[in-house]
Amino acid sequence: MSTVFAEPEVLTGAAGELMSINAVMRAGTAAAAGPTTAVLPAASDLVSLMAATQFNRHATLFQEIAAHAVSVQEQLALTLGVSGASYGLTEAANAASVG
Repeated sequence: MSTVFAEPEVLTGAAGELMSINAVMRAGTAAAAGPTTAVLPAASDLVSLMAATQFNRHATLFQEIAAHAVSVQEQLALTLGVSGASYGLTEAANAASVG
């Protein structure tokens, strides 16, 4: 039989902190989107055009990956919050039944 030790306050606190981190990540990623996905070629030659295109594609890929990462972190934060609340309710119910 397994024994689990969990502190509901720590779980819900971690969920709140993770949501705060997510908000900062979203803001930073959004702020970087414009300047990094619209790089202009340094000159009118083919090499400059290809380099700018590569930077823009790389930045666009980063934006897609960052959006997915924030989504996963939000799911984790929600799960931590729900788990913390569930543990808290279970502990309260157990304490009430013991008297």
